Amino acid sequence: MSEATHSASPPLKQIIEAALLATGEALDHAQLAALFDDEERPSTAEISKALEELDQDCDGRGVELRQVASGYRLQVRPSLQDWISKLWTERPQRYSRALLETLALIAYRQPITRGEIENVRGVSLSSNIIRTLQERDWIRVVGHRDVPGKPALFGTTKAFLDHFDLKSLDELPTLSEIRDLDSLEPEFDFDASDAEDEHTGTEQEQDPESDETVHEASE
Repeated sequence: MSEATHSASPPLKQIIEAALLATGEALDHAQLAALFDDEERPSTAEISKALEELDQDCDGRGVELRQVASGYRLQVRPSLQDWISKLWTERPQRYSRALLETLALIAYRQPITRGEIENVRGVSLSSNIIRTLQERDWIRVVGHRDVPGKPALFGTTKAFLDHFDLKSLDELPTLSEIRDLDSLEPEFDFDASDAEDEHTGTEQEQDPESDETVHEASE
C-alpha cells in the first residue's frame, strides 16, 4: 500500500476493525485483503501488523480480537458473558449429555464411524444427534471406512473450531484436563435430566434441542 494511499484512506487498522464488526464473523487475511482494490491492497505483513495493533487496542476493553480456524474476529470477552447474555430473552439451547459425548468422541477420535461411537458409549446413537451436529456444521462426513458396508467417517469442521475459539485441533484440551463434559462448552445449558441407564445399556432418546424426552424401550 503506497504512502499516498495511506494519506488518502483511513488507517488500515480502522478498516479491519470496521469489517470485523460489520460481519460479526471471522475473516482471514485473504478476505481482509479483498476489501481493497488492486492498487491499494495491503500486503499480508501489513494486515498482520494492523491485526496486532488492533489486538493491543482491545486490552482492557470488553471485546477481544480472537484468532480461530477461519481467521480473526472481534467478540465479547468470555468473562462478560453472564451479563451480556441477559440482553437475549430466549432460553439458551439445551444439549443432551449424549450429544456432548458424541461430539467429544468425534473431536478426539476422528475420523470415526457411527458404529465405533456406539461401541465406545455402549448405547445406540440417535440419528437426531448426528443430524443436529451436521445442521450446526460442527461435523461432516470426511470419508468412508474400507470395510463391508462402507460406513461414513465423521470429523469436525472449521465451524466447530470457530465455535470453541480454537485455531486447530491441537488446541483441544487433553482428555485428562476435561473432568466434566460441561467444561467442553460453558455456554451450553446442559440438560442434566438426559441421563443414561448404564445398567441396561440403553439411553433416553431426546431431541438434542428440546426439553421433551422420549424414553426408548429397554432391551
